[in-house]
Amino acid sequence: MEDHKMMNWQRAAFAGAMILAAGSVQAETRLTYKSAKTGTSYYQMGVELSEAVKSATEGDITMTVEESQGSVQNVMEVRARGGDYVFTAPPSLVSAAEAGTGPFEGKGDAKFSQIRALFPIPSLTMHFVLAGSDGPTALEALEGKKILLGKGSFGATEGQKYLDLFGLTDKVSIADAELSNAGDALKNGQIDGFVTAGSYPAPNVVEAAASQGVRILSMSDEQIDETGQAKVIIPAGTYPGQDADIATTGLPVVAFATTEMQDDTAYALTRAFWTQRDRMAQTAPWWGGVSTDQVADLGTLHPGAARYYDEAGVATAE
Repeated sequence: MEDHKMMNWQRAAFAGAMILAAGSVQAETRLTYKSAKTGTSYYQMGVELSEAVKSATEGDITMTVEESQGSVQNVMEVRARGGDYVFTAPPSLVSAAEAGTGPFEGKGDAKFSQIRALFPIPSLTMHFVLAGSDGPTALEALEGKKILLGKGSFGATEGQKYLDLFGLTDKVSIADAELSNAGDALKNGQIDGFVTAGSYPAPNVVEAAASQGVRILSMSDEQIDETGQAKVIIPAGTYPGQDADIATTGLPVVAFATTEMQDDTAYALTRAFWTQRDRMAQTAPWWGGVSTDQVADLGTLHPGAARYYDEAGVATAE
């Protein structure tokens, strides 16, 4: 009889241990977040987001920020990743992966069709910056100027596209230098301005505006329509000496996962983001450019994220 009681107790203890272990595993969901190169604004956003998610979930979800060479790599890695993978990319790039076009031509994979959106993050916003706080602020002010575009980045590619589109290519001189040298080159008078793409407030623009005064050029609605990109308004006061709103363009960027991520995890992650967004914006203003108005343009949502938006009364495209 005593042996029988002991066996029952051992079974109960074992079952309890298994329940505790299962609960422990569930409470320690570990994710990998892949966004951009170390030292960039997007990598810093990943760090901020990781800390916010850990705080919002009381440690139930932790995210390790992993360096990336860019959005194409982020999407490509979906092929070898599982349900613990979160990455950032423009929605247009995800569409290209699903269609097997652009950088994904000949590299198609069935897992690309499993990519689902979670929430927006700050957009890549175009900045056309000229030295001097006084003077014209239309894009045509670039005429006769020596401009630094940089090399290989979205901002450089898009900047050159706009020069071609608006007949400015032969009216400006392009400096042969890296964008990282823009601040010093502007200060030393080696260039008259530079073009950069980044979430506002962009650190290199803040530095230039604070040290010597700059003006950020604004685009007309007609010009913005011609670019085919989304209109972005940089609110007055974003940069030192900026007294008026700036109309420019931007490329939406979204945090994605795949259908391999559990619905409850996607729900908790999405909820954590939105409950922490205002707090993040207090210390990092670029989060202030993200709003629930952007959710309807995210594309196909992860079921867990969709459940959160439904409960929160946020309009979606679905």
